[in-house]
Amino acid sequence: MRPINQKIKDKMSNDPFYKECLIINDGCCEGRIEWHHNLIFAGQQLDEKWAILPLCEFHHRNINTKMIKEQCDHVMLNRATDQELEAVSKAVDYKRERDRLNKIYD
Repeated sequence: MRPINQKIKDKMSNDPFYKECLIINDGCCEGRIEWHHNLIFAGQQLDEKWAILPLCEFHHRNINTKMIKEQCDHVMLNRATDQELEAVSKAVDYKRERDRLNKIYD
């Protein structure tokens, strides 16, 4: 796991978004909040605030479950600007993926 840049970590520590698990409606949350690098780009975890998400231990441990992964992607992609998504859209068109997930989860 890649350590989070200290400047980003400081910003996240002061942001209320990072205080609770983003998957709150399934009744399965348990454990402390962990910060999850949700996007791999160029073979590394992307160290951008919009790509790091708060998950409880249970959801972090089960991140490969389709429902959890899609919800994380949905939140992450909607936190990014179009320019940020264009910068990482090489193999995957993340703006199109955001539109697809918005049809499901909005």
